[in-house]
Amino acid sequence: MNTLPAESETGPQLLRGGMVGVGMIFDETYRPFFENSRRDGLHDRRFGLCEIELAAVASRTGKRAAAYKQAAKNRIADFQSFSEPDGIGQLLGTDVDFVCVATPDDRHFKAAQAALAAGKHVLIEKPSVLSLQELDQLNQLALDKQVLAKVVYHKLFDPDHKKLRTLVADDILQHVNNGYCTLLEPKIISGSQFSEWITGRNPGTYVAVHYLKLIDFTFGGKLKSVACTGQRGIVGPHDGPTWDSTQLRVIYEYDSGREAAFDIHTSWVTPDNFPGYVEQEVQFRFDNGVWNGHSRRRGVECTIEEKTPIEAKININNHYNGSFLEPDGQRSQVGYGIEVLERFAREVASVEFGGPAEARDERLAAARDLAYNDLSSDRQVVAIVQAMEAILARHAAGQPNCVVHVNASQGGLVLYAPGSAEPEVLYEPTV
Repeated sequence: MNTLPAESETGPQLLRGGMVGVGMIFDETYRPFFENSRRDGLHDRRFGLCEIELAAVASRTGKRAAAYKQAAKNRIADFQSFSEPDGIGQLLGTDVDFVCVATPDDRHFKAAQAALAAGKHVLIEKPSVLSLQELDQLNQLALDKQVLAKVVYHKLFDPDHKKLRTLVADDILQHVNNGYCTLLEPKIISGSQFSEWITGRNPGTYVAVHYLKLIDFTFGGKLKSVACTGQRGIVGPHDGPTWDSTQLRVIYEYDSGREAAFDIHTSWVTPDNFPGYVEQEVQFRFDNGVWNGHSRRRGVECTIEEKTPIEAKININNHYNGSFLEPDGQRSQVGYGIEVLERFAREVASVEFGGPAEARDERLAAARDLAYNDLSSDRQVVAIVQAMEAILARHAAGQPNCVVHVNASQGGLVLYAPGSAEPEVLYEPTV
């Protein structure tokens, strides 16, 4: 990729984006990000004015992409659309500068691997990948190709979560002892929106990672162990590999030698007419305080006859993503779910356009040092995901109550099963 000085004689800088997956997540956050960027551009004193455009998309059939292009008209660039069997390969044959991956989680790795191998900056929806082996490969590719590999953790930009981290960082809330997080989603998620890929999957991998990253990033510490159980029988057979809900427990150890346990409960079979729609709650207990957060208690309730709670939601999270009529009469769609994507674009623009070409390596290193989203900082979260997937697979095979120890004498991730003398090493190097 060429590095140009900010506001060069050829005009504003341009970053061309590629999109892998155009489903619900694209519509909620990536679509407004690309539309906002096309309308306003991206300005920063480090690189001046940078234009961002959606240049190409790859999806399973191309039908949603075609419908979106027709509906969006001039709100979006005239992007190219590619579909299976080689949609990603065709996308990478265009001159995109970065690629966003918003496919089902078990397809993240191959798409990200192909994009990084092609020398493109990459942004991956959470969870980034499902194993440390995959994470190692992507990290090495990013280093070899001298590009960014990032993961979306939009909940770190939630004002409530930013305030929590501020109080911890300032030593106002002192030493976390334990915590509880829950995220419950309606049946429409598993039964309709994601029904094509949900077989063999679980809601813990899908959404628990939001809280795992919040815990890992906010409190630090070393991961010690992972345990998990769950329930089946609604989304799939009661004895099959598809999970309705999961209860995950992770234990961290801190520099003081003290430990903290965190329980994260997730489900995607909550009734569709539940007023909270997506029900989220956290509690963290400290030596000198308690932090409680609840998505409905902090928010707005709005009931509209014949619309709520299905077509419109009773409880609205206007901070995550909201459509607004601004005081000046303009229409906007903003929120921290969109902000996190803009941050990534700023990081890419800063690397490519934020100074002379000979200093690009320094700018790249600075962007990779951002622990909130760089793939190199995702080790403990991915370790938990890999452990959880292995534990649930054993459970589905008739061997429940396994536990994974981290950085044990036998390896980095070691699974112990009741009644079995020999543990299974899931990942040998140190986590």
